[in-house]
Amino acid sequence: MRGLLTSEKTILLVTMLYIAPALWSSFASGKMEFVIYVGVMGVLLGPVLWLHHRVRLHPLALWGLSLWGLAHMCGGLVHVPESWPTEGTSSVLYNLWLIPNRLKYDQLVHAYGFGLTTWICWQALKAAFQKSGADIAPTFGLLTLCAAAGMGFGALNEVVEFAATLLVPETNVGGYLNTGWDLVSNLVGCLLAAVLISLFDRSSHSESS
Repeated sequence: MRGLLTSEKTILLVTMLYIAPALWSSFASGKMEFVIYVGVMGVLLGPVLWLHHRVRLHPLALWGLSLWGLAHMCGGLVHVPESWPTEGTSSVLYNLWLIPNRLKYDQLVHAYGFGLTTWICWQALKAAFQKSGADIAPTFGLLTLCAAAGMGFGALNEVVEFAATLLVPETNVGGYLNTGWDLVSNLVGCLLAAVLISLFDRSSHSESS
């Protein structure tokens, strides 16, 4: 069972099982922005597989990426009851207030996703050093670099969303304020990931040395 859960083929299969219906639902509901997002996920699959081949990402990181994709697809395609607190005119999961006027589902997904990206950047950086014969500890400088990389990928995501607003007449991307809170959420996720890496990776590094 453990081997099945850590199998790349299993993770890929699970990911395909939600991408296919998400693509169909996007076409059926006329949400062309999500057709674009599914296309972007397909493009990103290649670099992720290449990185995993070079670095051997932790299985939890691979499952985390799959879960992130699922959370993103559900966010724009799953509708919540009209009585639930949402922002804007669309009652999709992305607009749901988890804490009214304080925390949206969208913001939680941003924090989670780019915190995960920060951890993946750390794994890639650590693997690069190990191939050169050096074992590194999660210092403040290196974690700052990884968090900055996570924020950079978050900014790239905003560029993709901006492109969607130019290509599709009506989207649920939101305005400048929404973009600002997206970036703040990215920062929170990246910083939290850096703290967790410092706590857990430093502990394992100390035990092995």
